[in-house]
Amino acid sequence: MSQAGPPIDAALPFVILLVDDEKNIRRAMRLILEAQGHRVHEAPSAEDAARTLAEIAEPVDLVLLDLMLPGKSGLEWLTELRCDELHRELPVIVISGHASSEESAQAMKLGAADFFEKPLNRERILVSVTGALHTASLRRELVYLRRQVDSRREMLGSSPVMRRLYHEVERVAPTKANVLITGPSGTGKELVSRAIHSLSPRHTMPFVKVNCGAIPRELIESELFGHERGAFTGAESKKRGLFELAHGATLFLDEIGDMEHAAQAKLLRVLQSGELSRLGSERTLQVDVRVLAATNRDLERDVADGRFREDLFFRLNVFPIRVPTLEERADDVPLLAETFLRAFCQENGLGAKRMLPEVVTALAKRRWPGNVRELKNIVERAAILSGPEITMADLPEDPHVDPFSDDTPSTPALLPSTGRMTLREVRDRAERDHIVAVLENQEWNVSRAAAELGVERTNLHKKIRAYGIKRG
Repeated sequence: MSQAGPPIDAALPFVILLVDDEKNIRRAMRLILEAQGHRVHEAPSAEDAARTLAEIAEPVDLVLLDLMLPGKSGLEWLTELRCDELHRELPVIVISGHASSEESAQAMKLGAADFFEKPLNRERILVSVTGALHTASLRRELVYLRRQVDSRREMLGSSPVMRRLYHEVERVAPTKANVLITGPSGTGKELVSRAIHSLSPRHTMPFVKVNCGAIPRELIESELFGHERGAFTGAESKKRGLFELAHGATLFLDEIGDMEHAAQAKLLRVLQSGELSRLGSERTLQVDVRVLAATNRDLERDVADGRFREDLFFRLNVFPIRVPTLEERADDVPLLAETFLRAFCQENGLGAKRMLPEVVTALAKRRWPGNVRELKNIVERAAILSGPEITMADLPEDPHVDPFSDDTPSTPALLPSTGRMTLREVRDRAERDHIVAVLENQEWNVSRAAAELGVERTNLHKKIRAYGIKRG
């Protein structure tokens, strides 16, 4: 999956917030900035600026902030911005006609992109604003490139089903189409959604994720659509919903099948019209959000059973993508295992380790009901337990295989049936017979037999396979 990086001005037109108590100053700067194609919002005070950031349904790219404001000073509000997770990186240019050098220095320490004094000079404003927006674009470009690298690193595999998946992602990513991503747990549905976002025209904007199954039913509408102060018990302040925060960006609705019916109806309205209302408000907001949804449920069956709205299903299922199970892409297991091992060792300072060939072969032959997530967990566990080389002894027993089943892979029995026996063979024969006797006494319960024999359960499983012991 490859795509050239976006041009630096891909995010234009930019959105700028002017914060100044002098109306004529705001008007002059608005004319200058709008002539450059930017969208401009105004606020006469820090309090109004905070409300504007919370209420407008588009992210602000730059703030032009006067330090001398009525009420809360510009410096105080800038300090609050730097403590706000949502706006911590928001570029700010400081303006002042009366601020002291100490205040100006403090503003720069708080991360102000630039500082200039009144009276305003048109060329000075344009140079400062262009520089700040260029830096913001470069930062977005870096985020985009990191996401692309992460997507390529995490979406691994060259099996036919994965090549088909890559093709589908590359075809749908540049469009505005809603995508429904399906597949069992652990297959990597979120990775697919992030790859779609990274390769889309919205890649410089946030990727907003919500797990619909993890939010209490009574809070899901508030999380998605926001609420006004006093809308319900506990709503002590106004809150922007995730749809507002994802304006111009991508919203990933994970476990969409777990969403309750009232929220489904409101979600359908947003998808149809692009309009929403916060809980407790009659005001309608317009949003531009691309929705990617994922589920491990059979939504068509849920529709037939009345658990999921049919009209919402068709709105989400514009472009369906099914993520393959790990068993469908067993050829990718060696690559995935080696990648997980290398990454885990680097992140935890364990030093380089290698898997013996028989370990890689054994992993490729396993069943993986937990899919890629289960493989990753087993590789990381083996890395912790092993020395420089991961051997078969470092792998946990396969919980999905019955050791007494005829389908269980085993080595030929170690014991000859006739002829003279060496002392080693006699010991092996005696050990085998004793293991069989204990297993029969414990009704072939491996855990109880291991406890009686005084060995680890995994060691007993190995001996059962080595001796070719079969129940009955």
